[in-house]
Amino acid sequence: CLFPPTYFALSRSVEYFKIPRNVLTLCVCKSPSGRCGIIVNVTPLEPEWEGFVTLEISNTTPLPARVYSNEGLCQILFFDSDELCEISYKDKKGKSQPQGGSVLPRI
Repeated sequence: CLFPPTYFALSRSVEYFKIPRNVLTLCVCKSPSGRCGIIVNVTPLEPEWEGFVTLEISNTTPLPARVYSNEGLCQILFFDSDELCEISYKDKKGKSQPQGGSVLPRI
């Protein structure tokens, strides 16, 4: 996929996630993508969130950038908590649960 300069797109992860109640996550952009000006933003996956992750991909440069399928633009870091969260995403009946594909903004 060729990303024009300053282009923004939504995509979804290949992997399906089911986050346990005692796990916290953080998504970080991989450095090869970042060095090319491709920035990936992902909302943290809350405890007991489930689904495919919506990836917000931006080309921050004035030049076109190429992104390949299954390239691995970002990494999800998993942190084991010392205690269970009091109110999980599932408890809150979050609107993106389970998430099947890219989710557009809801106003």
